[in-house]
Amino acid sequence: MKRISLLGATGSIGIQTLDVIREHPEEFELVSMSAGRNMELTRKIITEFLPELVSVQEKDDAERLKADFPQVKIVYGLEGLEEAAVFHKADILVNAVLGSVGLGPTLGAIRSGKAIAIANKETLVTAGHIVMEEAKRYNVPILPVDSEHSAIFQALQGEKEKNIERLILTASGGSFRDRTREELQGVTKADALNHPNWSMGAKITIDSATMMNKGLEVIEAHWLFSLPYDDISVILHRESIIHSMVEFHDTSIMAQLGTPDMKVPIQYALTYPDRLPLVSGKRLNLAEIGRLHFTEMDFNRFRCLKFAYEAGRAGGTMPAVMNAANEAAVASFLDDRITFLQIEDLIERAMESHSTIENPDLETIQEVDKETRRYVKSLL
Repeated sequence: MKRISLLGATGSIGIQTLDVIREHPEEFELVSMSAGRNMELTRKIITEFLPELVSVQEKDDAERLKADFPQVKIVYGLEGLEEAAVFHKADILVNAVLGSVGLGPTLGAIRSGKAIAIANKETLVTAGHIVMEEAKRYNVPILPVDSEHSAIFQALQGEKEKNIERLILTASGGSFRDRTREELQGVTKADALNHPNWSMGAKITIDSATMMNKGLEVIEAHWLFSLPYDDISVILHRESIIHSMVEFHDTSIMAQLGTPDMKVPIQYALTYPDRLPLVSGKRLNLAEIGRLHFTEMDFNRFRCLKFAYEAGRAGGTMPAVMNAANEAAVASFLDDRITFLQIEDLIERAMESHSTIENPDLETIQEVDKETRRYVKSLL
């Protein structure tokens, strides 16, 4: 029995993690969790899974939950989030929260000796050097949950690092993959949230439309697999059937294929190095699909991907600046305060105004994050 702490239980990845736990009650137990403001769903999860500790965002929600679930320890806020992450009975932390708020809990869980199933991109993007160093120090595995990184992780099983030529991340292209930059003028929030292949939360769906999501994954891949950015490439793949590939020195390419279903990489992270049947999963039928399409990535069309490579190569605090600016800009777009293309403009201005600090500690990263958000807000 593997005991799980789940951060972000009411989000897209969190809900699908609960599906995996539900399918294999003899293998997995939810012992602690965090949720945001969706109290209706939080109550349903508590009732079904009976975790021992639950963290929510607001104090008032915590007080109401305490009255309704006296047998459960209810905590709240950032301290509550970290308490859920390091809960002593958990063996593995599934970090599925959105944003840089996931960094502190991840470090806490690493230092308490828990395996990390990472779905929170910002943790590695903003502080990959700190996270991977701590994971090595405490001998803790960092298991990727993103479908792309899981694909690479699976393709590398049994292989030697010295034989890797490059990593190839596949990208669906998002909601606007068939539009030119001129055709992006005036696109709506509803248009942007209509992803052709995946069902995801609003922020990630917008990131997919700008290609920032893939940019974040490039930086994550750099840290997860210890490869330079010149050895990490991105290719547009409309069907999202090949989730990513590894090319080796002998020209062989290993690819991991499957239907677009996040439960597959979630479950693999939870069962690694073993596998379990995925009862609810749809099997891949290549004859039914018929064709797979690939297109070279256009960095002028998808400027956010270019920003990510630039930030990653600059290193230091620059990825944290890019990430914070993106979070602030996407939130403004979702609040109807800016246009879709202004997301790129705000990120570019934030990066241009920043002087990179090399080898930042956690406190510096957090301060740069706050400063960047204030700067973006001032531009609005």
